Amino acid sequence: MDDTGSDAAPVAAPDGPRKREPAFNLPGSLVAALALLALIHVVRTYLISADADEWVLLNFAFIAARYLPEYMAADWVWLWTPVTYSLLHGSWEHLLFNSFWMVAFGAPVVRRIGTRRFVLFWCLSAAASAALHCAFHWGEVTVVIGASGVVSGLMGAATRFVFSSGGEMARRQPHLNRRLTVREALSNRSVLVFCAVWFLTNLAIGFGQMFAGSEGATIAWEAHIGGFLFGFFCLPLFDRHPAAAAQESGRG
Repeated sequence: MDDTGSDAAPVAAPDGPRKREPAFNLPGSLVAALALLALIHVVRTYLISADADEWVLLNFAFIAARYLPEYMAADWVWLWTPVTYSLLHGSWEHLLFNSFWMVAFGAPVVRRIGTRRFVLFWCLSAAASAALHCAFHWGEVTVVIGASGVVSGLMGAATRFVFSSGGEMARRQPHLNRRLTVREALSNRSVLVFCAVWFLTNLAIGFGQMFAGSEGATIAWEAHIGGFLFGFFCLPLFDRHPAAAAQESGRG
């Protein structure tokens, strides 16, 4: 889809009784993704042993050290872990936090790009997040899990269309907005403020962890940035014409 076009005009409601819209209306594919994340965490937390869960982490979490030549030659785990790590979470709090933001920013993106593109977007944004983390932590034996890189990718993608060219955030059907070009987005005050707050927050987390020297669980802020940049710049690869998005939203 080309970066040119006009904002979608509001459609007048037909005469007759209005249909009551459900208060909680999410695309089915997004609900399925959230349910899968919850199911995996239930199995890991309550249904398997600690040893079995350790095996899951060793085989499905992302570890930068796996990309050293000697480890890559030892097994094939490095092939799928740049995606599968995004399905695992460290705690219920971790899962709920990511789920909240996925609902907020994932819903308009999924309605815009559709189910199949959403699955591909998930895989590639997770891999992009892992790649930037790996670049900053090359060779380190640090376990990375969580869907926050994907959530960041959805946030980056959403900034290309949830704000109008005038800077306002659409409250109803934002997925039908015209996609802003990169130049338009970077000239849009609302987009710039949102991105500035987002990046400063993540950089503050990174510097805080660096100076605190925490040896426990930390936030993979580099992965967040990798996901956000992927979503912001690569949304056009997944985007569809607003008319197609409207048809998909009717099916949920």
